[in-house]
Amino acid sequence: MNCQLATTPWPEVQADWLVIGIPSQWEPSAQLASVDQALGGTLTRLREAGDLPGKPADLLPIHDATGLAAKRVLLVGLGDPAKLTVAIFEKAMRTAARQTSEKKESQVAVGWDTTGPLESFACLQSAATAFTIGCVGQDLYRAEPGRFVFSDVTILADASDDQETLNTALERGRILGDAINLTREMINRSPAEIDPAGFANRARGVAADCGLSCEVLDENRLQYERMGALLAVAAGSDSPPKMVILEHRGGGDEGPVLGLCGKGVTFDSGGLSLKTSEQMKTMKCDMSGAATVLGAMTAIARLKLPVNVIGYMGLTENMVNGSSYKLGDVLTARNGVTIEVLNTDAEGRLVLADVLSYAADQGADRLIDLATLTGACVVALGEEISGLFTNETAWGEKVLAAAATCGEEIWKLPLFEPYAELLKSDVADVKNIGNRWGGAITAAKFLEKFVAGKPWVHLDIAGPAFASSNKAAREGGATGCMVRTLVEAAENFP
Repeated sequence: MNCQLATTPWPEVQADWLVIGIPSQWEPSAQLASVDQALGGTLTRLREAGDLPGKPADLLPIHDATGLAAKRVLLVGLGDPAKLTVAIFEKAMRTAARQTSEKKESQVAVGWDTTGPLESFACLQSAATAFTIGCVGQDLYRAEPGRFVFSDVTILADASDDQETLNTALERGRILGDAINLTREMINRSPAEIDPAGFANRARGVAADCGLSCEVLDENRLQYERMGALLAVAAGSDSPPKMVILEHRGGGDEGPVLGLCGKGVTFDSGGLSLKTSEQMKTMKCDMSGAATVLGAMTAIARLKLPVNVIGYMGLTENMVNGSSYKLGDVLTARNGVTIEVLNTDAEGRLVLADVLSYAADQGADRLIDLATLTGACVVALGEEISGLFTNETAWGEKVLAAAATCGEEIWKLPLFEPYAELLKSDVADVKNIGNRWGGAITAAKFLEKFVAGKPWVHLDIAGPAFASSNKAAREGGATGCMVRTLVEAAENFP
């Protein structure tokens, strides 16, 4: 997709769709007034009749755009300009992108008319990201896809703004959109295609394209590294486990290192604690944490951020055969902690235990892990919000601030010490599951035992990582949530 800036007067822009974002309370800018004049006062009449879109992401198409160079106009509501945020603006732009991407080879021009608090840079970046991801569906294997990548997206800028700054915003928005789409694609692909080997092969290719160093630890190396918890989860699968390590060294040899750790269970049957068919049918998404780290690392590399970031992705299936790990087994994790297995469907924390321990031992100064870890977090926060847990308030606040800047929604949950009591075992150092209460928190307390005291944030993305259905502003399937938050946190590291 070609994405470009232009300062062309709006009535003169040639496109299949001219998309215009308008607030609920506005006095038309010169550009919008010129569109209204070219349309013979159509916008004025719509405004007087109260028919213009008012709420955020409301749409009003005008199919007969006689008088404009564009064939059609799509008016997009931005809501109250005083309340406009990055999240609201991008949702509106994504909705417009989905509306206008239903035909092949479409050309779209995008402008907005707002005097709200958002700066041009933020709006332009968000628009570039929204139109990069909004035209990409989850229908990777359909003969007749539901939407099509735009041939051209022209974002209409004000000629008085600094063009170098706007070009930077455009490039950044496009890079973030591509990274989110990579994450979405990895999750949406068949688990037969994206097994541990398939994920690792794709990661190698992506790393070569964007200048990341890549190392893949095979099963023998994982055994050498004493990753007994991860290997136990993998024992029931015919697909050998792997760990992918991607490294970006933009901060110099002596600079601090941020470690990003992703759960990569490429398919989760539940093991011997078998899921039902209903629970299992979307379990190709259980590698969303690893896919998010992969997407974020590509963006970090392409943006050439002056920081050191290493991504660690623990990859395995959780399947059932005669070698499957069993309830009552006692595993020894990489750091020597013994774990009594009381549920083989609480496997993601076992994978992350060894990945976190390895990252800490390899010198990461701060850690963030991501996982579709618990249904309990979805019960607590719903399907749209990620849960955050941290062992250091200042580091947690930095990640929360990064998410707020990006318009991604996170809610902090506690890690109070009494929750650790629920994980005490009679036969080992720890159980891999507590009772039914506070399940997201006890899972995080489990992970805390493997970070070697390093400042650490755990993001439970079980709710927002995978959408069960389409919405006006969002495709069903993988969402790519938290890619932007990771990139923003890396950019502001340490």
